[in-house]
Amino acid sequence: MKRVGLYFGSFNPVHNGHLEVAHYFLEKSQVEVVWFVLSPQNPLKAKDDLLPNEIRLELLKQALSESKFYSVCQIEFERAAPHYTNETLETLEEKYPNFSFSLLLGADNVAQFDRWKDHQKLMDTYPIYVYPRKNYSLKEPYYSHKNIIHLEAPLVSYSATAIRELLDSGKNASHLMPKKCWELIQANNWFIKH
Repeated sequence: MKRVGLYFGSFNPVHNGHLEVAHYFLEKSQVEVVWFVLSPQNPLKAKDDLLPNEIRLELLKQALSESKFYSVCQIEFERAAPHYTNETLETLEEKYPNFSFSLLLGADNVAQFDRWKDHQKLMDTYPIYVYPRKNYSLKEPYYSHKNIIHLEAPLVSYSATAIRELLDSGKNASHLMPKKCWELIQANNWFIKH
């Protein structure tokens, strides 16, 4: 069975922190590859500052283009909204019966896990690797659950929100994202408020 790690996110935009976390996931877990599952819209988040799907998809493809261990998974674009993780996993299991799946989630997501649809089933069914996020710590019942694995990874000191704010104000964020992504953003004036 091929062991696949699923890294769900809006990747708005994808940045070096996402890639660092994926690297630690690949190194510290049993997964063989990491699929970045681009979410058209998180049911628990506002859509206010979300770049169009096509732009986020193109940036993600560029960011992952040179790695044989990372790829983009567009499964949520094939399904009607809203997109719930448990339903996406059911679709993936039907489509790839010889694969086993693990999830990668930030501690901030796990902190609100009880708001997720069928979160208990997710926890009971799949290994869930949790990477640290500033100001978030896991509490029971999540902290000691048998399928929750605490990923030892450094804290990423910036976020996609902070990068969007830099870009919106015309500041340089090239050091925070893959070069190809920065070049695409600059060439197309994405994130620049008009």
